[in-house]
Amino acid sequence: MTDAPSPAAKRVYETPPTSRPITEAEAAREAKLAANEHIKIASGYLRGTLADGLLAHATGAISEDDGQLVKFHGMYLQDDRDLRPERTKKKLEKAYGFMIRLRISGGVVTPQQWLVLDDIARTYGGDAMRATTRQTFQFHGIIKSNLKRTMAAIDAALLDTIAACGDVNRNVMASTNPAQAKAHAAAYQLAKDISNSLLPRTRAWREIWLDGERVVGGEDEVQEVEPIYGKTYLPRKFKTVIAVPPSNEVDVFAHDLGFIAILDKKNAVTGWNITVGGGMGMTHGEPDTFPRTADVMGFCKAQDALRYAEAVMTVQRDWGNRKNRKNARLKYTIERYGLDAFRAEVEARAGKPLEAAKPFTFTSNGDRFGWTEGDDGRHHLTLYVPSGRIKDIENGAQFLSGLRRIAEVHKGDFRLTANQNVIIANVPEAQRAAIEALVDEYGLTKGAGALRRNSIACVAMPTCGLALAESERFLPSLMDDLEASLAKHGLQDEEITIRSTGCPNGCARPFIAEIGLVGRGPERYHLYLGAAFDGSRLSKLYREDASPSEVVSTLDPLFAEYATAKQAGEHFGDYLIRAGHVAKTTNGPDFHERIGALK
Repeated sequence: MTDAPSPAAKRVYETPPTSRPITEAEAAREAKLAANEHIKIASGYLRGTLADGLLAHATGAISEDDGQLVKFHGMYLQDDRDLRPERTKKKLEKAYGFMIRLRISGGVVTPQQWLVLDDIARTYGGDAMRATTRQTFQFHGIIKSNLKRTMAAIDAALLDTIAACGDVNRNVMASTNPAQAKAHAAAYQLAKDISNSLLPRTRAWREIWLDGERVVGGEDEVQEVEPIYGKTYLPRKFKTVIAVPPSNEVDVFAHDLGFIAILDKKNAVTGWNITVGGGMGMTHGEPDTFPRTADVMGFCKAQDALRYAEAVMTVQRDWGNRKNRKNARLKYTIERYGLDAFRAEVEARAGKPLEAAKPFTFTSNGDRFGWTEGDDGRHHLTLYVPSGRIKDIENGAQFLSGLRRIAEVHKGDFRLTANQNVIIANVPEAQRAAIEALVDEYGLTKGAGALRRNSIACVAMPTCGLALAESERFLPSLMDDLEASLAKHGLQDEEITIRSTGCPNGCARPFIAEIGLVGRGPERYHLYLGAAFDGSRLSKLYREDASPSEVVSTLDPLFAEYATAKQAGEHFGDYLIRAGHVAKTTNGPDFHERIGALK
């Protein structure tokens, strides 16, 4: 194990803020950095040439370097891959468009904000918006000439897209927990506080998208633009979540930093257990990349949570791998240095030691559908939204129109869940019948079969450039077949988590689903099994390169055996381990059952 850097070694990869010529040693050090580090250093705090690129009307794209920088502004350059063959045949440029993702701490928006987002979807976003696995909205297919109009509309709704993507602390998720009003309020407030505290300070977003005035000053003045991040920001993306037991719907163990609420007998938060080092992404065939569940590092009092959030992130800023982006997430930092060394540095920066972790229990990582009543007497309706796609389905649910009509009369708020569903929250008793009537009129679903209730899918084709296989467009038909198999064995009401992604980057967190499907190539998937129903344990690779029909034929005999041999209350993933079908995963490199040399 390498000795941990000392606190004095902060920001060792950042160009010193000085006008002196760079030394040979500094030049050699920078030459070894990953390409993205050089892009960030030269960007002028995330400006790059984005302003000029927006004026290049001959192309719908932007430059390659700006394509990396624009992520920090909350968007990705994509193209419609369904149209590639025809456009290539006609010698046309790809059908470029931008995915725009919002920063919405805790996933809470007002009805007025919902109406603005609905207008954006109808005007610029192809009559659809998507509730993501990061508890926010994103739009697809925004053409370059409409970017500034879209961003102006978002800003007018008192929302933004800053740090929704990129090497920064991204959208902070929080447990919705409509039945626990006090705890949800505390979780939501912490999510907002962390998001605002760890937000990049550069004015580039407002300058570029809203024609804000650029601040001109010397190097010393500009250096103060990013007092936390510096010129190079973080080595890689950083994800933070707030969980409130007994529900783990935010998948706290799948993220870099997590806070687990410790409640008193009145459901008030007394403090937080802190988790570190979770993450889902990996690369096929590279065993030194792997998903990892987070470690519980310790407990802090409620008033100290923010100082520990900043301490954890700044240690990762300084200790993270800036030479190899595939090993740059916090999970690899902890694998290299060890949890004890990492905790000691966090405590030193926070200025006080952590207490021992407090006991807690999770029972699931899904949502509660239909009407629920909070402990404050308020009413909440959770709607199942297939893959989070809010649009009007031909001969089906009219999600876009129906939710707009609800937003026009709703007196409470809306909450997105980490499972891509929508909660119509804080409904007054007198308005409940009117909301119910609109739900029925537009065919909105208050639930679904047990398997679908516990499903997540990433976007994948046709817009994601990383997708190797279908996901959102593939999972519904697969679940039709799996539901038939489950019903055949009398398991139609069994709660089983299933998640699908088009690649191993893990946006839908498939490696902590009891059934995980990860795209390997066109109509080919790796099948992972054996994770815990509450999201606390990773799965194992069970079958490689399976077609959809092979996935069904593989699972059917396991369902049959589970139906006859399961113990009372035993979940599918737990049974597969007990029966010896899947080895139990501990953590980190053990995911591959062998340890790769971290570089």
